[in-house]
Amino acid sequence: MSQGTPAAQLDEGVPGMSLGEVSKRYGSQDALLPVSLEIRDGEFFCLLGPSGCGKTTTLNLIGGFVAPTQGTIWIGGHRVDRLPPHKRNVNTVFQSYALFPHMTVGENVAFGLKMARVEKGESSRRALEALRLVGLEDLGARLPTQLSGGQQQRIAVARALVRRPTVLLLDEPLGALDLKLRKRLQVELSQIHREVGTTFVYVTHDQEEAMAMADRIAIMNAGRIEQVGTPSEIYRVPRSRFVADFIGESNFFDVTLDASAPGVAVLKDGSKVGCPNGGVTPGSKAATLMIRPESIHVVLPEAAPPGSLRATTVQTSFLGSYTRVAVRCEAVDDPVLVAVHGKGEIAVDALDIDKEVALWWRPDDAVLIEGAGQFEEGTGE
Repeated sequence: MSQGTPAAQLDEGVPGMSLGEVSKRYGSQDALLPVSLEIRDGEFFCLLGPSGCGKTTTLNLIGGFVAPTQGTIWIGGHRVDRLPPHKRNVNTVFQSYALFPHMTVGENVAFGLKMARVEKGESSRRALEALRLVGLEDLGARLPTQLSGGQQQRIAVARALVRRPTVLLLDEPLGALDLKLRKRLQVELSQIHREVGTTFVYVTHDQEEAMAMADRIAIMNAGRIEQVGTPSEIYRVPRSRFVADFIGESNFFDVTLDASAPGVAVLKDGSKVGCPNGGVTPGSKAATLMIRPESIHVVLPEAAPPGSLRATTVQTSFLGSYTRVAVRCEAVDDPVLVAVHGKGEIAVDALDIDKEVALWWRPDDAVLIEGAGQFEEGTGE
């Protein structure tokens, strides 16, 4: 994407927002390496990654709280990277509710309209409309201190939406809430998004939160974007070991490939297992085979199909909807995790500690990833 011109149009039309080779440096430290990204109009888009990956820096660049070192930012077809925050038609919801304690709920929600000199009657109508949107229209006369944490966060969302921004930025808005309340508000925020149709850009380090809410997710690591896709795409077809390791539970096998034997991967102990064709150049000495725990079948050795791995159980953990079985095999250093749901090919009760078993998987259920090794530590925000 060239600087100074809008991003190319997507199939769905002009993107609601785009970043063109945007970067941010503080002194000698790169908080964000050059990033190009397109977010569709009305999309619920999530920036996901560990602490220090650059996701908050990206959000601050979009909001205008910091200026980019280079690159361009476009919102609704207008370049905004040279504009101050109040001229971008963007609003932000923070983890800290930032409500004025001396003002009522209604006054808090209407505050932005008051600053914009919206007529009082119109301001009151829109504030009530915003409170209805978050289901708190009966609490307008209360003070913030009289509300629960979840209610205060919904008030913060109402205040941010009352000015009808083109883009709503949400910076870990549920991070201060307990798990049960977070899950409930995840559903409520998704419903609010569908109702208002505003573009949401949501920052979180919680993979489950991102998977539950987002239309698409950008996985960030060490100041760069590793992958952009739907939750299903990122989970099922991760493009790097970092993404596969960060999203959900994964088993990794270092393998080599033989061009004369497509669909076969050779493990470090010489064992041969099934793998998908394509994706990695045959003969690569630094390939990784990734298999999710739910895709691995555990059977007794006498029932093992060709291409199975011999293993020994080391732990079983009943987790309600499934049982997680950890096994040790010579082909990999770390224990292999298997998720057994319901009545599998072997009874869970039969999986005693030190039980000899065999593991197998369908080749298409595995993912081949170029390269091997652990992910890189981030240095951004």
